Parts: sequence; C-alpha cells; structure tokens
Amino acid sequence: MPFIRSAPAPASCPDAARRQLLGAGLGLGAAALMGATRPARAAVAGGRPIRFVVPYAAGGTTDLVARVVGQRMAETLGQPVVIENRPGAGGNVGMDAVAKAAPDGLTLGLGAISTNALNPHVYKSMAFDPRKDFTAVGLLGYSTIVLEAGPALPVRNVAELLAWARKNPGLSFGTAGAGTSMHLAGALFAQLTQTELNHVAYKGSVPGINDLLGGHLPLMFDNLPASLPHIQAGRLRALAVAGKARSPSLPDVPTLAEAGIAGYEVDPWFGVYAPAGLPAATLQALSQALVEALGQAAVRDKLQQAGFLPRSSSPEALAALSASEYERLGRIARAAHMSAE
Repeated sequence: MPFIRSAPAPASCPDAARRQLLGAGLGLGAAALMGATRPARAAVAGGRPIRFVVPYAAGGTTDLVARVVGQRMAETLGQPVVIENRPGAGGNVGMDAVAKAAPDGLTLGLGAISTNALNPHVYKSMAFDPRKDFTAVGLLGYSTIVLEAGPALPVRNVAELLAWARKNPGLSFGTAGAGTSMHLAGALFAQLTQTELNHVAYKGSVPGINDLLGGHLPLMFDNLPASLPHIQAGRLRALAVAGKARSPSLPDVPTLAEAGIAGYEVDPWFGVYAPAGLPAATLQALSQALVEALGQAAVRDKLQQAGFLPRSSSPEALAALSASEYERLGRIARAAHMSAE
C-alpha cells in the first residue's frame, strides 16, 4: 500500500512562457500517511521509496504542498514517497542534494522561483547550476506575496504608503530572508516607485510577523499563507498583493499594478525537479503522477485553503518558465544590488 512519511535530513548533508503558466489541508503531520488502495500504474525504479526533498523547514507552505501532493503521487505510483526537509542557504542546500543525486527517479526536489531562478544572481557562490543540473518534472503552482502594514504604520492603502515613504526616507520593510522572492518584491517596489526603503531580513516569516504585530516593524512583504490568519483577524492591514491577479483569499485587496505601480508583478512559483539526465520513461511516469495529483479536488482544496494556488504543467513548460525567470529576475536583482551569504 503506498504511503508518504517524513524523514529528517542526514547529519552530513538547495516572459512569455511565464505569463502563460501563471495565467493558466493544512498540516498532515509527521506520521506515516497511508494512501488509498488502488493498483500501481507506473511505479518508478521497481517501486522503491521516492525521496521528495523540501529545501525549507518543516511546517511551512512548501512543506504542506509537498506532503499533500506527495501523498497523491504515492497512490498513483504505488510506492512510498518520503518527505525530507533540508533547509539552508535560501533552499540551496536541499536543491544541491537533488542535483547531485542519481537520475533514477528516486529523488525529487521542490524547487522554487528562488532556488531555480533568483538565487544564482544573489548568492556569491552556488554549488549547482539550475540551468544544467535538473530535469523539470512539472509546475506545482504559486503563492501570493502580500504587502502588509502593522499597527505602527498609519497608512490604509498604497497611495498613502508612498506619500509616507517619501516623507520618511529609509522606511523599513521586513521579509522572511535575504535573497527570497519577498526580498525581490520589496526591491522591485523600491525601484518602480523610486522610494528609499531599508530591508530587514528575518529568518523566516514568523519572527517578522511578530515584530510587525508588536509595532517594532512598520511594513512587510510576506508569503500570504503565513500572514493570512492575522489579516483576516484584522491584526495586520493588507495593502496590496504582488502578483498580476488578485488573490482568491483576499478578493478585495488590489494588486500593486492596480494600485498604480505599472509593470509590477512578482508571482512566486514552485515546481518539482529531478536530477539532470532523468530517463524519458521515468519522467513521463512522474509527470503524469504529478498532474493527476494536482487534478484531485481534495488536493486543490487543501492547498487553496492555505493560500496556495495549484497549477499543473508539462515538464517542457516548467523548463521554459525556469529559463525565462532566470533571465528576468537576474536583471531585477542586479539593478537592486541584491545579495545574500
């Protein structure tokens, strides 16, 4: 019977195509999850366990996505899928483990806009090349970045924020870390509005949100799933979202483009990658299992409840998206002098 379980990381251990793709259950726990009984249709490598590397800490949005989708893939493939969290260096540690694994279909990685497009332009050194060291399996979907104000900042919308920022140069904004897509969102905001902002990098969303709630930080660019409960409870004010479309979770909150910042668009995307050189038949089996997982209503409902927008794609479409975003985000990162250790 297929199942998905968690495993700790070993002690010795990271524009056209984009627009076409992006236009187009909370917490399953660490215990073993048993999939529904049905015959395996396309087992990979003799049905041995598949390691699904999440290059971020357990408990976050990416961890949830991997567990929900991984369980369904296990059912389709008829073999175990083991979630392995390997955080570090903005996702680079986990994805480097994927890049160096054997291309037999038994190691997958949850790559993202950061690990597979942005990080090479931000980190001084990279142990892998996202353009050469992976086989794209398929898109998972995308998250929403929200621009939010805490109680210490007396603004109700983007126009008021810009007026305040111009009267108060050096206004601080927090993110979940240097080199993240949230950092990128803040850098692009400063570029397009010609405002002087001070970036405060936290180690994850939670510390930044706590400072925002406590009045120690005025502004934050954050992934919506982490901030959504506080916004819904009225403790934080959502000023705008960074993507090209409004979030179904916040239908009354405008996009930054709608708020008057022409050309603004940052949509964090996520996909499944395998090591380079994956055999075609194995790729086809994994791609089919991924598409089928994302097509399940129960899967989509759980992800959407967390503020994640599921979207599937072919391997070729994810590869094209990764390549186009590598070039686009490189231009933005260089102009903003973004860097991370």
